[in-house]
Amino acid sequence: MEYMAKAKIPHRAAGAHGAGVRGDQVNRGSRTFEGRFGRMFRALPAAEFDNGALEDLAWAMSAAPERQDPTAGTPGFSKPSASPETDEKFQDDEESGIPSGYTYLGQFIDHDITFDPASSLQKQNDPDGLVDFRTPALDLDCVYGRGPEDQPYMYESNGKKFLLGRQLTEGGTPVTGRTVPRDLPRFKGDIPNAKTRALIGDKRNDENVIVSQLQCVFLQFHNRLAGEMMTQNPDVEFKEIQRRVRWHYQYVVLNDFLPRIVGTKTMEKIWPNWRQGYCCDNQPNLCFYKFHDDPYIPIEFSAAAYRFGHSMIRPIYRLNTKINQPIANDDPGLTGRFFIFAGVQERGLNGFDEFPSHWAIDWSLYFDIKHLDANGESTDGGITRVQPAYKIDTSIVNPLAFLPEFSDENSFDVKGAALTLGNSPRDNLRPQEHSHRSPSNLAIRNFWRGNSMGLPSGQDVARAMGETVIEDKDLLIGKAQADDTHKTGDFQSLNDFTFKIKDTDPEKRVQNAFVGKAPLWYYVLAEAQLAWRKLAVNAKDADEANRLPVTLGPVGGRIVAETLIGLLLADSHSYLNQDPKWVPEVGDKKEKFKMGDFIKYALDLKG
Repeated sequence: MEYMAKAKIPHRAAGAHGAGVRGDQVNRGSRTFEGRFGRMFRALPAAEFDNGALEDLAWAMSAAPERQDPTAGTPGFSKPSASPETDEKFQDDEESGIPSGYTYLGQFIDHDITFDPASSLQKQNDPDGLVDFRTPALDLDCVYGRGPEDQPYMYESNGKKFLLGRQLTEGGTPVTGRTVPRDLPRFKGDIPNAKTRALIGDKRNDENVIVSQLQCVFLQFHNRLAGEMMTQNPDVEFKEIQRRVRWHYQYVVLNDFLPRIVGTKTMEKIWPNWRQGYCCDNQPNLCFYKFHDDPYIPIEFSAAAYRFGHSMIRPIYRLNTKINQPIANDDPGLTGRFFIFAGVQERGLNGFDEFPSHWAIDWSLYFDIKHLDANGESTDGGITRVQPAYKIDTSIVNPLAFLPEFSDENSFDVKGAALTLGNSPRDNLRPQEHSHRSPSNLAIRNFWRGNSMGLPSGQDVARAMGETVIEDKDLLIGKAQADDTHKTGDFQSLNDFTFKIKDTDPEKRVQNAFVGKAPLWYYVLAEAQLAWRKLAVNAKDADEANRLPVTLGPVGGRIVAETLIGLLLADSHSYLNQDPKWVPEVGDKKEKFKMGDFIKYALDLKG
């Protein structure tokens, strides 16, 4: 492989992921609406890596194509199904104890606090020169946009409720779920492949079918709450409705999302009594997230630690229990389920366009919401089970190595699955995919971004935080899943970090590329995986080991938790500052309010 010291990436349209030249199209106006990126660890040196070595690491982390031998069920998706109509009740070895909906809630949160159309993979980026076009606050500006005054096409004529799209169905039966509103497809008959664009506050919340429907959940939550408040007081102002919606969302982030992702131990280490609310006698210990005047987004968070969610993505998802046709005639194990991305729209949950009305999401398959059958009884297992996210580990599923937006269409077979012609993911690529212009592999894009941002190594960040530095021998690549060797700690499915990369280059040009230093994003994932391995060796068998929960470790968890808690505390309009003892006002859970309760209220779900 030919290595390049610097990647040459041409300018892409602003808004594409990781696109544009720094400073291009930047509005140098009011700071009121422009938060800034910065460094959490300003004194640490940048860890510089050869881009070719980063590519090798990315491909080593990319799982082999999950769809292999159709006669053997669906390896990498689930164990062979008992019949085309039912899922196996047992979990995949890669599944975690975190419901898969939190993967996409995490994506939604990211879009709420960060939007950087001016950053670039082309050159070294100065974080102080980057503008975050999202306010660095958990204020739902990705939902509200610039409000009914500036973006009236998103709102009803009274300016207090959102416009919604068409009603969705399950098995032909209308459900309460709706689509986001879209522009009229007036040109579809004249322009080939014309798309209907979502009329929402942030177009990224339409990049896949799951996050698009989650965006509409927030629109419907606002509308239902607005209706109840307007019934009590017809003159209630939009900003008061907005405030109450924001507070419910902030409560979920602090009391549901964060504990699941970083673990309650990390939460209690930062803020021992966080559940009791913020007051002068109960303040969090933010050791690393600090600012002088305005809050900011640390690049250690946005370009590394918070990208943990990429490893949690499943290759396929079931949207609801009524879809029962196989998406591949030769693989009944895929019945009713779809690839997260595919080269052919009908096979995957690709976004940025209208999707069939019967693709309504049954959110009880994504969050802790009791699923009721036709008789009103709760069910569990089979096709009604909650689909868990994949474990936080040093592996990403194969579809993320072939993002459709950046892939050569010839890299997919006629059914939309990535080709499986060779022995490694790289063998599946067409020649132009070897260029450094627009990589389709998400891991490569993450590594290049971290390199261009001058991120410190994971080891240096661990030292700065006073945490024990992980030795090279314990930094492994692969899926966090146990096999018969779990008792000895010799997980055969994992590969040594330094050896794997050294061995992929026959000329040994990058033999020592990662010895003693690792990209921060990789280190955060490997840290979580190591914590799981330490627990797994004490499990009674591989099945028990594979069911152990995985959360971020002390480095990744602290960066993520301190940043989100810090943003809440820095926002003078957050519930922590205006009413720290406040608890949610809808539903019957109050202080135990979770994302499942948020959805139940928004869609008026029973059970």
